[in-house]
Amino acid sequence: MINQLSLNEYQKGLADEKLLGIHCKKCNQFSFHSSVVCKHCGSTELETKNFEAAGTIKTYTVIRVASDGFEAPFVVALVKTDSRIHVMGNLDIDPDSVGMELIGKRVSISSKKVNPDPYAKEVTHTLKFVLE
Repeated sequence: MINQLSLNEYQKGLADEKLLGIHCKKCNQFSFHSSVVCKHCGSTELETKNFEAAGTIKTYTVIRVASDGFEAPFVVALVKTDSRIHVMGNLDIDPDSVGMELIGKRVSISSKKVNPDPYAKEVTHTLKFVLE
């Protein structure tokens, strides 16, 4: 079964505090992006599924010059979810207080509204991480 997770469905999921992605019924692997076949085993037995809303920080950076819709400084982190996928989002923490001790810390995953940039027509959502 071909499963295409649209951007609108993904954004609606974030608005409802859900992290949606693609799950392979055959090999039990997860993917963050829509796909016709599983990137791990080639199966077409795919379904949209809500991922685990927790994970571990793998790396991070502090953004000091932000694009439209964001206010600098802020922390962007790469998190490996408990569903074994990597996602990027904003870490809810004081950017001037972070250090290497963040790597390996557990976070919960939610979302936050982002003001539209000049090219977007509506408010969107981005991932937000909170230390556990």
